Amino acid sequence: MPIKIPTSLPAHDVLKHEGVMVMSEEEAVRQDIRPLQIGLLNLMPNKVRTETQLARLIGATPLQIEFTLVRMTEHQPKNADPSHMEAFYSSFAEIRGRKFDGFIVTGAPIELLPFEDVTYWDELTEVFDWTQTNTLSTFAICWGAQAMLHHFHGVPKYALDAKAFGCFRHQNCAPGSPYLRGFSDDFTIPVSRWTEIHEADVPQGRDLRVLMRAPETGPCLIEDPAHRALYMFNHIEYDTTSLDEEYKRDVATGKPIQLPVNYYHDDDPSQPPENRWRSHAHLLFGNWINEVYQNTPYDPAGIGG
Repeated sequence: MPIKIPTSLPAHDVLKHEGVMVMSEEEAVRQDIRPLQIGLLNLMPNKVRTETQLARLIGATPLQIEFTLVRMTEHQPKNADPSHMEAFYSSFAEIRGRKFDGFIVTGAPIELLPFEDVTYWDELTEVFDWTQTNTLSTFAICWGAQAMLHHFHGVPKYALDAKAFGCFRHQNCAPGSPYLRGFSDDFTIPVSRWTEIHEADVPQGRDLRVLMRAPETGPCLIEDPAHRALYMFNHIEYDTTSLDEEYKRDVATGKPIQLPVNYYHDDDPSQPPENRWRSHAHLLFGNWINEVYQNTPYDPAGIGG
């Protein structure tokens, strides 16, 4: 089944060209099923790219999904086109009365700031608390995952001396988890961050479980059943060229940046990068959507009750 997004959203034509099934409102109403309601709180600076990356992954499942784009209520993103935000995004204040089967919180380029110094921190903690009554499952990514884990469990983040940057081999720590169904014993995931959490800080006795980790970069995916949440600290959703663009941007502006690990063929940045994570990205999000579908009530009013 396809994902339902506005035909004028930039992601629509990109996904249709890639063969991802997308549908219009008119096509959706002809199907006598309830689409899953998935919200995306998009805190990334490049809104269109992030929308497309995540719509690509959740739109590849055999279920009909209605995708809602969400922004913070008062915060005005500096790099986003105001007309795009006005046309496609709802503020958290506008959607807080709704129920969602799944909700995604992205990262943000503010990871070196203390959590409490983020200008929209108070509203973001309201979002995290709201997920406990208004969503069935939350999938938080990168800084968003660090922030949510900190909010619910007090886990700190630590600044790194050098950016964790590149494609790192990860271990499957929980082969029996439904979220890792079909995963290899090890696999590659892109990493791009200046901070980390330490597994030793993850509280014991709260049923938190590390599902993925890498020897060089630590925990990657943590399951939090009590809060019906997954915390993904890396960027499995990235496009093939995402790290390439980050690297060349930083080189051009003179920022300190090392060559991304295990990314370019023969470590030559003049060569096209190689995507070694695409299949596992689809697998992870497909497994998450399947778990949401299997556990959500038919009547959305029953979510969070």
